[in-house]
Amino acid sequence: QVQLVESGGGLVQAGGSLRLSCAASGRIASRYGSGWFRQAPGREREFVAAISRGGGSTYYKDSVKGRFTISRDNAKNTVYLEMNSLKPEDTAVYYCAAKTNGYLSGTYYRAWDYDYWGQGTQVTVSS
Repeated sequence: QVQLVESGGGLVQAGGSLRLSCAASGRIASRYGSGWFRQAPGREREFVAAISRGGGSTYYKDSVKGRFTISRDNAKNTVYLEMNSLKPEDTAVYYCAAKTNGYLSGTYYRAWDYDYWGQGTQVTVSS
């Protein structure tokens, strides 16, 4: 009964910032890799960022490098995605995901390798 709950989405102007949170509850492993994915209407879900279970490794989609930062607080079972310099093309539903059955290395961009998913939070960037 693991649950991942995203929050922090909203409507912002281009150039603005948002911080998304993903809180995990239930019988999730104490250490797990995490990722953020997004899906725009009519588009396929795409990888955005990932972070290793210990937080020592991070991975980003090229288009968000330098703008987005993924982090985690394992004591709170929470993963964050700080988004800066937002662009209209960042508009999408953002989903967090957890991978508890292995390491992220080499698989961080693969949605199907994640075990649990949140319900998504809408991010809309206006211009």
